[in-house]
Amino acid sequence: MFDKVLIANRGEIALRIHRACREMGIRTVAVHSTADEDAMHVRLADEAVCIGPPQARQSYLNIPAILSAATITGAEAIHPGYGFLSENADFASMVEEHGLTFIGPSPEHIRMMGDKITAKNAAKAAGLPVVPGSEGALESLEDARRNAEEIGYPVLLKATAGGGGKGMKVARDASEIEEAWRLARSEAGSAFGNADLYMEKYLGKPRHIEIQILADNHGEVVHLGERDCSLQRRHQKVLEEAPSPALNSVMRESIGSIATAAMKKIGYRNAGTIEFLYEDGKFYFIEMNTRLQVEHPITEMITGLDIVREQVRIAAGAPLGYTQEDVRFSGHAIECRVNAEHPETFVPSPGKVGIYHAPGGLGVRVDSALYTGYRVPPNYDSMIAKLIVHGTSRNECLMRLRRALGEFVVEGMNTTLPLHQRLIAEPDFVNGDYDIHWLEHFVHRQD
Repeated sequence: MFDKVLIANRGEIALRIHRACREMGIRTVAVHSTADEDAMHVRLADEAVCIGPPQARQSYLNIPAILSAATITGAEAIHPGYGFLSENADFASMVEEHGLTFIGPSPEHIRMMGDKITAKNAAKAAGLPVVPGSEGALESLEDARRNAEEIGYPVLLKATAGGGGKGMKVARDASEIEEAWRLARSEAGSAFGNADLYMEKYLGKPRHIEIQILADNHGEVVHLGERDCSLQRRHQKVLEEAPSPALNSVMRESIGSIATAAMKKIGYRNAGTIEFLYEDGKFYFIEMNTRLQVEHPITEMITGLDIVREQVRIAAGAPLGYTQEDVRFSGHAIECRVNAEHPETFVPSPGKVGIYHAPGGLGVRVDSALYTGYRVPPNYDSMIAKLIVHGTSRNECLMRLRRALGEFVVEGMNTTLPLHQRLIAEPDFVNGDYDIHWLEHFVHRQD
């Protein structure tokens, strides 16, 4: 096992990784920008190294600075968390080239799943069901027209190097394809430096279902069930729950078995999440995240497994030590992402925390790096906390979540806590009757 791990991240996820390491008896190294010198993970880590100014490119994305910090502190491994460098195959390779262990999948698998077309082809070859679409990148507008006619409208144009909803445009009929092509290419080029697009069939009312998997270096792969991440705004997840209200145990076991078989076939290792669109009883692969997910806590709540701990154990060469039959699912869990944003306009609202009071009680967990007096910097993602609630049933979970949201106090800035209070009171959500477009319609109704 490792003696010392460097955490190449910030905020709540850096604190989450620190806690898992501390429980395992592993010392931690926090890296931070000058904007984060008072951050909670910096205060609690055994050692801390400043790696640059507030701008992420000069700090949390500064590979030489991070590797230097690992070298001078004697760290043996680096955990990238999520975001920043977590899915950068070159970074993972450099970590290994410096004689360190990257706590995550191999650079080859990160690279394979990092390009949407390569990922789709790999998934198809591994036996995962995919959305009907173009065989590869579209060569021209005319190529896009031909593919759209073959697939059938509506279609979705997507950036091959995309993520976060950027470079995605819908063409509902032939009259919209040219404008969608132009806008998607422009957005993809600006966001990723790569304007290449591919095409998929646009599904009308799908749910976003993802399967969490763990794979060791000894050929053992298990799935930890599914998460329903359908409540999204501008392709960004807002609230997640596990298990999905839309699936039964037969569907769950079926897609879980397909996912684990696919991961065994490609020789995947460590934690990963396979994301699907689900509509009319069918699953369609959309992408794979080769990292820890923001929403991993709800899976931990229903399985009792510490996914970060498992990542560290796997990276150290330990076998899983359990099989699929040993994984048990218990109750229901929901996670609310709390952002420092206006709950109606979604304008970012960084600032100094006046009063901070996290809810507690049975089945309530808060993953956050906030504390009274802390100043939330304006330089990074606006998520400041995750409220995770577990109950023996979905109904009990919802009742507990209403209570917990009412107790949660963050003064000094706007937050999306009021949005979550409104969301969980909506009949559609209470009934589990929603899809990936539902939240956008709900937000527009509130305007």
